[in-house]
Amino acid sequence: MYSEKSSVISHCPIKYVFFSFMSKLPEQLQKKIAVRIDNNSLRVLTYSKNNIDVSSNDYLGFSKNANIGSLASEIGAKTTFLNGSTGSRLVSGTHNLHLETEKIIAKFHHAETGLLYNSGYDANIGLFSSLLQRGDSVIYDELIHASIRDGIKLSHAKALKFKHNCLEDLQKKIKKSEGTTYIAIESVYSMDGDSAPLEAISNIATKHNCLLIVDEAHSSGVFGTEGRGMIHELNLENKIFARVHTFGKALGCHGAIVLGSKELRHYLINFSRSFIYTTAAATHSIATIQAAYHELTETKSIEKLKNNIQYFKEGISTRNLMTKFIPSDSAIHCCVFSGNDRVKQLASILQNEGFDIKPILSPTVPEGQERLRICIHSFNTKKEMDLLLNHLANF
Repeated sequence: MYSEKSSVISHCPIKYVFFSFMSKLPEQLQKKIAVRIDNNSLRVLTYSKNNIDVSSNDYLGFSKNANIGSLASEIGAKTTFLNGSTGSRLVSGTHNLHLETEKIIAKFHHAETGLLYNSGYDANIGLFSSLLQRGDSVIYDELIHASIRDGIKLSHAKALKFKHNCLEDLQKKIKKSEGTTYIAIESVYSMDGDSAPLEAISNIATKHNCLLIVDEAHSSGVFGTEGRGMIHELNLENKIFARVHTFGKALGCHGAIVLGSKELRHYLINFSRSFIYTTAAATHSIATIQAAYHELTETKSIEKLKNNIQYFKEGISTRNLMTKFIPSDSAIHCCVFSGNDRVKQLASILQNEGFDIKPILSPTVPEGQERLRICIHSFNTKKEMDLLLNHLANF
């Protein structure tokens, strides 16, 4: 039985005092935020509605593709419906749909086998952190994605960075490597939109007995027959140790797969922590991935995308904007405007003109290389692209 005193105490808003105390950010963290504010580089979340999309990675418009939604429902109807997967893949989370989809994707990309991950970040973290052993070396392009960098940091291997797409510097770094040596590159770089010299790098890797790992995130659905990727386009499947294909770009859904040998898949199942210690993707998510791959074999959007990329590149040339743009044959085109203040101002002007466009600020890119990152899609019209290029020319 509570006394009057204990009753008063029990009604005292202690929890609010506690949360007030806990909500105060440590001073050193506050200083880091203050630096971002002073540099005009503070990141915030925004929501764009009904604007002209020139910022998303949805290159083929698959995220809104009704055919994919319908087929995913049909695939899902053939399985036991689950809101969630109920556990990790090694406990209760592996459904026949996971295994079936892995086989379908591996066959599509002409790989021996594959292993699904919940995201591209998970895939790269899990691949590099588990694969690289003490005494090994990994040589990576200086513009490699943050997920690969983070995976490398979690390993005990010797890490060597080479100048972007520089074959000479790559070979210099190989001479400094030791143990089993891996080379990590992207086929298309996410912040510049340019492509790696894949054939040359694969030849160097073969010559020096290095194992080549390629992230195909931004070439999937864009390059190769039916969007199989740049490695397929160049007929290099048999020269790559591991490939990472993600589904959050041209496939319009979510997740990723690591493609490689049966031995690699077996190893990752046993030692890749981001695979082992996370709840598996739900079956409706896997069904969407499978449906998206089916749509790649049927869609006309890839050809439309390629035509739009070519049209946009010609528009850059005719308006004498070549010196402002980083050369690219991909769906990503970057217009460089030095300085966070300037590029944010230009992005704001374009947003007011109806474009969903985001400024890419330092430190995401090197200081002085701040830019507008423009993504071309199969659904962008010539009128929209002309309007955007005219604004850029006026700037």
